[in-house]
Amino acid sequence: MKPSPVTKNVNNFIETKKFTKMLTVLKNTYPVHPMGDLTRGNPYRVLVACILSLRTKDEVSIPASERLFVHAETPEKMVTLPAETIEKLIYPVGFYKNKTKNILNFSTVILDQFEGKVPDTIDGLLTLTGVGRKTANLVMSLGYNQPAICVDVHVHRICRRMGYLNEKTPDDTEYALREKLPKPYWQMINTVMVLHGQQICRPISPKCGICPVEKTCSKHLE
Repeated sequence: MKPSPVTKNVNNFIETKKFTKMLTVLKNTYPVHPMGDLTRGNPYRVLVACILSLRTKDEVSIPASERLFVHAETPEKMVTLPAETIEKLIYPVGFYKNKTKNILNFSTVILDQFEGKVPDTIDGLLTLTGVGRKTANLVMSLGYNQPAICVDVHVHRICRRMGYLNEKTPDDTEYALREKLPKPYWQMINTVMVLHGQQICRPISPKCGICPVEKTCSKHLE
């Protein structure tokens, strides 16, 4: 069987020192997280905005989050909204009906079991309906300013493409990064790679010619 482009050059995978230099260059290119202004460092806003962003493009999910936050930006206010109202506010995000149920469910749990405060641990966040590791890590990083590695499709793809990791799933990439990547870079990686993945290092037809780290990228194109 012919090896894939991702795995055939594994001996050329880059070291952590080179990878962190690339992250620093990208940080200077993309200094602000795409959800930064929207969430304002508020854990509940981060949680809701991230749920709405799942399987939905930013240009749809961010305006939807803004519409919803006008009416409710705390769990106390959220649970007073009828499901139909939330659905209308967040439409057309993907799976908007299920997301509405999840938001109302975890808002109630936060009020009843966590005294109105969003859990501040990964394990605590994972007990909430609809919350996976990506969302939990983003809440820890962007909401609580704690070292956490939020791995979405962009982080997973670009780590492979740059030649730093060769993991098969985003969860595997998260665990591998926790082992290899120094903590000072944990919060940075999602910010820079989401924007880099949207603007330059796209899944199809990446714009390598204008990439700020093109010269050090291993280009393990998939």
